[in-house]
Amino acid sequence: MNPTRTVSTALVAAALATAGAAAPASARPKTPAAQAPLRDGATGVVDRGDGVAIHYEVHGGAGEPLVLLHGGLGATGMFGPVLPALAARHQVIGVDLQGHGASTLGDRRMDSDAMADDVAAVLDALGVPAADVAGYSLGGAIAYRLAVRHPERVRRLVAVSAPTSSAGWYPDLRAQMITVSSAAAEAMKPSPMYQLYAQLQPRVGDWPRLLDAIGALIREEYDWTADIAALPMPIIFVVGDADAVRFDHLLAVFARFGGGKRDAGWDGAGRPRAQLAVLPGTTHYDIGVSPALADAVNRFLATPAAPGAGVSTDRAGAR
Repeated sequence: MNPTRTVSTALVAAALATAGAAAPASARPKTPAAQAPLRDGATGVVDRGDGVAIHYEVHGGAGEPLVLLHGGLGATGMFGPVLPALAARHQVIGVDLQGHGASTLGDRRMDSDAMADDVAAVLDALGVPAADVAGYSLGGAIAYRLAVRHPERVRRLVAVSAPTSSAGWYPDLRAQMITVSSAAAEAMKPSPMYQLYAQLQPRVGDWPRLLDAIGALIREEYDWTADIAALPMPIIFVVGDADAVRFDHLLAVFARFGGGKRDAGWDGAGRPRAQLAVLPGTTHYDIGVSPALADAVNRFLATPAAPGAGVSTDRAGAR
């Protein structure tokens, strides 16, 4: 078996990034200082030490702030037409995760909790006490950790194609995912993932290191289901009907919120504490650019919390 081909296939299969619209080269930050104004077109960088600098960009000038977190080996621009559809109703704060897009990898080990703290630091820099948060795939994992570690910063949580445990991926897919490493660095340079990276990244030579860091992160087993089930804020789980996330896994998570157990009643009083959206004709690889995703997110963020939403009696706390 060709290891380079296997790793390349694993990256695509796991949808660590999609081939969505690439952000323009002009999105690269021009200044190392964070820009405090929360206005359309604002960009900035938050220094997190150890060579890690987190890039953010603001889209839209009206509505409540919405943090948008991309998938692995992607950037905010990977959401294509979904981004302007969200920005029409919200102040979207796109954050490039450590080592991705215009954010530098630095010397810090890639860790989901540290990356969640990076997002909180961006909110601090912008003077935003709390925001709605939407994350896709890897970004969904970071959104989970942000909500667990900093629940006071997350008003509502949107988790797109993001399992709550490593067992939530199909086994054959996860077997491919854990092979990710720098062995595929050269072979992947013609890919849309690398082209987006090279367009935005101030330290392009870190590409092999990024693949090794992502691979190490993927190989870590995790199960955050109990912590997530105890979260106090309204949550929606969004998945494609042909997703890479196991549907039985997601239904079991939804059941932890009371989902799928009874009729809600004519007045809706029996609704579960979370919502579940299954987007038809959608896979893990195209859900991030699907207009149906923007519709689902906008509808969720515009709907008042159901009776009892945000109430939990068994909070597990941060890891």
